[in-house]
Amino acid sequence: MKKLIAIAALATLPLSGAAMADSDIGCGLGTMVFDGQQGKVYKVLGATTNGTSGNQTFGITFGTLGCDGTGTIDSQQKLAMFIDGNMDNLARDIARGEGETLATLSEVWGIKDADKAAFNDVAKQNFASIMTSEQVTSQEVLTNLNTVVAQNEQLAAYKI
Repeated sequence: MKKLIAIAALATLPLSGAAMADSDIGCGLGTMVFDGQQGKVYKVLGATTNGTSGNQTFGITFGTLGCDGTGTIDSQQKLAMFIDGNMDNLARDIARGEGETLATLSEVWGIKDADKAAFNDVAKQNFASIMTSEQVTSQEVLTNLNTVVAQNEQLAAYKI
């Protein structure tokens, strides 16, 4: 059942990381409109524009708007997409060491049932090093979480 929830969660995410026209915001109208601009404001505006009105999905489907729909999404991209679409809920769940979003993340990550409690505990204990600021990006969260997973003896096999 949890795997179905994880698959459904991934299916409903905006495809912001699928084409990777921009390493932070993906492809779409926002990437084209704000091309060459620097700074978080433009990244947020580009990501918001990419995620609205289905323009990114359209671009991936038809190979327009700087998108290329021929690539393969790997497990790291799936994790990044999930984290990107669930940052607030994930931060809350990591702080608590439990919750639906954290449970779904462990499913998407491929954590075995026997190791999920350890994953939750490690995430909770390392909240400050995972969620380093209010402006932390989803990619930084993934990198930080992967680092703490790799440093844990029980979870090191799950390093991506």
